[in-house]
Amino acid sequence: MSTLENAWQSLGEDAGALALVRSHADAIPLDAVLPVGPLVHDAIAAASLSASLLAARRDRSAAGEVELDPDRVATAVTSEKHYRLRGQPMSPWAELSGFWPVADGWVRTHANYPHHRDRLLTALGLPDGTTADGFLAAVHSWRADDIEVRVAEHGGVAVAVRTEEQWRGHPQSAAVAQQPLVAVDRIADAPARAAREGFRVLDLTRVLAGPVATRTLALWGADVLRVEPPGLPEPEYQHYDTGAGKRSTVLDAGSAEFGQLLESADVVVTGYRPGALDRFGLVPEAIAERSPGAVIARVSAWGGVGPWGYRRGFDSIVQAATGIAWLESVDGERPGALPAQALDHSAGYLLAAAITSALRRRADEGGAWLAEVSLARVAAELLGAPRDRRHRHAAFTPTVVEAGDLVLAAPAPSFAGSPRDWSGPPVALGSSAPEWR
Repeated sequence: MSTLENAWQSLGEDAGALALVRSHADAIPLDAVLPVGPLVHDAIAAASLSASLLAARRDRSAAGEVELDPDRVATAVTSEKHYRLRGQPMSPWAELSGFWPVADGWVRTHANYPHHRDRLLTALGLPDGTTADGFLAAVHSWRADDIEVRVAEHGGVAVAVRTEEQWRGHPQSAAVAQQPLVAVDRIADAPARAAREGFRVLDLTRVLAGPVATRTLALWGADVLRVEPPGLPEPEYQHYDTGAGKRSTVLDAGSAEFGQLLESADVVVTGYRPGALDRFGLVPEAIAERSPGAVIARVSAWGGVGPWGYRRGFDSIVQAATGIAWLESVDGERPGALPAQALDHSAGYLLAAAITSALRRRADEGGAWLAEVSLARVAAELLGAPRDRRHRHAAFTPTVVEAGDLVLAAPAPSFAGSPRDWSGPPVALGSSAPEWR
């Protein structure tokens, strides 16, 4: 079963609609041991097909066919490589983010956010000014599992780099394997809401899967308002890279203004660690009570299940923990990586598919709906796909668009009659009023 078929089945959709997709999954120009091209193609195809059906439901028309441009797909999921601001590329990795050799193997750390860097150093008893050389020297004698446990206890982000076999024997792997690739469930009763253009999306996400999902919704005409918490902004390059078509405001989740936005939203998307927003009452059932008929969508690293369910994580961390990094090693001596942050991007597009699927169900049946996807479950999908050799493709020409001083990846999702370009360029962080259009 392909990823597209699995996703469509997980969403509870009619398999007959898959006839609308003309697949180019094997033509995506991404070289890897694992079939990453088909993974990202099928995730974007699922999002495109679901959006096509939503548009048809809204306009009372025939659904448009889906055919994706392989170069656009490859460019979209490697967007950080093509991004430019005033001619300058982004520098996505902080000094203490990366692979580190330790006494019994390797660890992978993520310290791009200052608070994660602080927690990493505190967990290992290192001073604030620790450099990469100092960090390397300090962790060299540690065991990988000890670093993993210690850093998690302090709220930081680090994992032991496991083989595929080691991951299969881990209890978190078993927990994730029981989950559907993407889920949509009715969680409360509410009157039906007509499918309409410009549906309101409250974007409470962080790098990278969540912003990809909401950017995709903006491409299809949603009014997406991204809310940044005070004092915890995204790095500028991340904000712009995934910000096309959105507006941006800075607002405390406990404020009255935020409450008004929440209560009038059609869709609420969260991308924080499970449990991180509970103190604001932002659990699905509470949101459904405050905003009857809302579609609540959540993306997480580990899926909210198993012993790691509530841990922090990112694409690079999940690749390292699940065995992908060793499978993609170039020389077998040092862990490697996929040619794209494919877990993040695929999860984002699958979440967009789930949201548009839920919007159609809400129009037909009413109710409030919960959509969920995790990076670890996407990793399981990739690891379970057929593989035989490293996939080789010819070089491709990136498909980019210019927006003033910015160069961004062109949108990859597409169906017959859908927009081919972003509705507008990214706006400066916090530059929008906290209100719907």
